[in-house]
Amino acid sequence: MRGLVIRNTGSWYVVRTDDGQFVDSKIKGNFRLKGIRSTNPVAVGDFVQITVNAEGTAFITEIEDRKNYIIRKASNLSKQSHIIAANVDQAFLIVTVSHPETSTTFIDRFLASAEAYRVPVSLVFNKTDCYDADDLRYMEGMMHLYTTIGYPCHACSALQSLGIDALRDSLKGRTTLLSGHSGVGKSTLLNTLIPDLNVRTAEISAAHDTGMHTTTFSEMFSLPGGGYVIDTPGIKGFGTFDFEKEEMAHYFREIFRISADCKYNNCTHTHEPGCAVRRAVEEHLISESRYASYLNMLEDRHESKYRQGY
Repeated sequence: MRGLVIRNTGSWYVVRTDDGQFVDSKIKGNFRLKGIRSTNPVAVGDFVQITVNAEGTAFITEIEDRKNYIIRKASNLSKQSHIIAANVDQAFLIVTVSHPETSTTFIDRFLASAEAYRVPVSLVFNKTDCYDADDLRYMEGMMHLYTTIGYPCHACSALQSLGIDALRDSLKGRTTLLSGHSGVGKSTLLNTLIPDLNVRTAEISAAHDTGMHTTTFSEMFSLPGGGYVIDTPGIKGFGTFDFEKEEMAHYFREIFRISADCKYNNCTHTHEPGCAVRRAVEEHLISESRYASYLNMLEDRHESKYRQGY
């Protein structure tokens, strides 16, 4: 039977078959013998083949080729990856400028990984209802920066249902991954988009201004107006996986564009004479925060870096 993986609990997968059944399935052990360097060889969004044995247990026996996926370095083993979702039309990165703060480093790492695996991204700035004047000015500056680079940006308050109609229009008819730190309001946003869902939410930790995990596994939900969203556990760190140093600039749109004017074809944009990228940073044509994120990611070859988990 063919079906779509709509939930991953770590050891079991829920597969919605083409004829509308929901089947709890396991993976056969040989998936781990095929050189798949991933903590989860099967991901939500995968199309799979399942077979049921004599005891009535369903096994996933084949994964169809993916059109794309988004991946990060696994939190426990730095040489392995974790596939966040597969076969998505777009990703919405939910960010907050405070309560908790989403750093530009985290945003840029997510965007670069999405570029590498051909996943279009929009940034959703949530919690506008609880920002002061300084927060709002900072948010507007961030939105201007990323819109200029070419990433669509939305401002909303999931709690007060402000700006939600524009999001619904962008989600309609598409499969969208929702990602971001714990506490940025993914669950509240889901409950607003799908009123009957009643996903559990939690308060922000007052001591650390961080979110507490309410989503413990990835799951796909149908949207009332058509399309699907994939909800994922909150991410603390976003370690890049299998990026070559020479490729890094390709995943920063504005750096890649300006790098065509560098003196050397193999310029790393760190120290070389005649580097158009460093000149553009000095002239404020490339933001310092983006360039700092680029340099930060160049250091990812060090094995100890970014081993934080969910």
